[in-house]
Amino acid sequence: MTRGQIRRRMSFSWWQQLVLTLLPLVLANWLFGKSEPLLPGLTMPFFIAGVASMFVTLRFFGPYKHGLIALQKALDTPQEPAAWAELGRARYRALLAAGLPVWIAALAVFVGLEGVPLLLLSVSTLVLFYLYRIPRQIG
Repeated sequence: MTRGQIRRRMSFSWWQQLVLTLLPLVLANWLFGKSEPLLPGLTMPFFIAGVASMFVTLRFFGPYKHGLIALQKALDTPQEPAAWAELGRARYRALLAAGLPVWIAALAVFVGLEGVPLLLLSVSTLVLFYLYRIPRQIG
């Protein structure tokens, strides 16, 4: 597999993961957004948990960054396919962690979290996802 094919595959998987991450919030808000909140007193704790969950991704950014550095060093060597695979594994774990704010927001729909905080948690996930795009300099 060529470097361009790997980059396209990783780009597609990034978009796929983004859609799958945002889908629970969209569906929960569409299906249950107008219903009566279950426990309205939990809206602020859910929002705080969503904001705090952004910091979980810090633990996963280091391995991703080291994977990028290792890939850059391995380009045009026999170790390049293994470096791409390791970068893909590190990025997958990091994207799962980056999705936490929006998944907490999806749960917060059931306790009555309003639109603006839901949007803020969604945007934070989008920003975190953007950190895990493969840089143009590679490949």
